[in-house]
Amino acid sequence: MRNTVFRRLMAGEFGEIRAEMLAHDHVLSSLGGRTADQALEAGIPAKEVWLAVCDALEVPEHRR
Repeated sequence: MRNTVFRRLMAGEFGEIRAEMLAHDHVLSSLGGRTADQALEAGIPAKEVWLAVCDALEVPEHRR
């Protein structure tokens, strides 16, 4: 998954503004205490980051 797809999925699930805030501010323990943005910058694959966000924010399986 590309970062652009990750951003599109985030915006589709949470709305553009909230998605950007979550990616920038929400720390995910499953990503080593990083935010989604930090994880992506550290080279963690976008799909792994997306699934971590989905798990943390309880996104239903059918929307992942």
